[in-house]
Amino acid sequence: MTATLPSREWTQRADLAALVAALGADNVRWVGGAVRDTLLGAPVKDIDAATPLRPEEVIEACKAAGIRTVPTGIDHGTITALLDGGPVEVTTLRHDVSTDGRRATVAFASDWREDAARRDFTINALYAHPETLRISDYFGGLDDLDARRVRFIGDPHERIREDHLRILRYYRFQARFGSALDEAAEDACAELAPTMKGLSRERVAMELLAILALPDPAPTIARMRTRGVLPVILPEAGASQIAALERLIQSEARFEVEGDAITRLAALIPAVDGVADNVAARLRLSRRHRDLLGCLARRQPDDGEAAKALAYAEGSECAVGRLILEGHDPRPLSGWDVPDLPLKGGEIVARGLAGPEVSKALREVEARWIAEDFPDRSRVLELLDAVLAGRG
Repeated sequence: MTATLPSREWTQRADLAALVAALGADNVRWVGGAVRDTLLGAPVKDIDAATPLRPEEVIEACKAAGIRTVPTGIDHGTITALLDGGPVEVTTLRHDVSTDGRRATVAFASDWREDAARRDFTINALYAHPETLRISDYFGGLDDLDARRVRFIGDPHERIREDHLRILRYYRFQARFGSALDEAAEDACAELAPTMKGLSRERVAMELLAILALPDPAPTIARMRTRGVLPVILPEAGASQIAALERLIQSEARFEVEGDAITRLAALIPAVDGVADNVAARLRLSRRHRDLLGCLARRQPDDGEAAKALAYAEGSECAVGRLILEGHDPRPLSGWDVPDLPLKGGEIVARGLAGPEVSKALREVEARWIAEDFPDRSRVLELLDAVLAGRG
């Protein structure tokens, strides 16, 4: 049976048609996520194309058609075409020459099946003709998609040895698309889990956070721990932390809060001094994420007693995370902008105080302002009067 890609808005884009015309319809196939997600009825974010044309040929053909390009990964055959509807990566067909589990040396190819054979999962190796939308499926990806099964192309052990990050990619795709488990894939991931120690920390963090950002990653994270995969990258996550993640996701649903990957990561590590810093350093998180993880790790059971005061002290993002991690409703902070204290030190100086007494008075007014739930400036001035009167 011949399968075709359903026609969607993106398949009818004029700028994509211009790209196809420049390269030649028989020299282009849509591949990967755009094809997979269209078949699943899911939103399509990125569009990738494969071609037997060499990178320099792609550049010249696009230039002749007035299409700007950027050689984003030219050593591996990838040229990005800058189109009105968004960038499209055009990659020359390839086959692996050598791999070491972290990077591959590739050679250009001319055979579509040969290119498909070097991809990771069958559901990611579906190619669609840009005009007929006919799908080329070399390894049973359509059947796996129907069965919601994430299956490696060929021997899972070989695919993982080519790129150890495929272990985490397997769990991410399984959490997103899978329902039927592939035992061969699960066993290979468990057996080769120690190889992830050689991966760059940034790549590990990217995949781990992508898993945690999915709607409900708890069952997958629990299975990663059971199969010995999670301890390699996050040994801090024990059984109690898995349970904390499950409670967090339940609270997100109850309070109608969108899940956040860093908050979920915080649930997976003990709220103990120093642990968050160690995890953030090991995963080489950005400064923003490192600070947020540290703030979330300082959560307390009584955080819910003064949500706005917490947001004023720590920022709204951290406050929402700490509230929901402790099972408190964060919705009182929804739409609330953290205010600035409507009082300046110069106003206190004008009232006769000087030196360290100015900052002390300012802090005392601020504490009373917070305790009274952030009243307006007229009340702040009354609080200042009270503070100054108390100082004689």
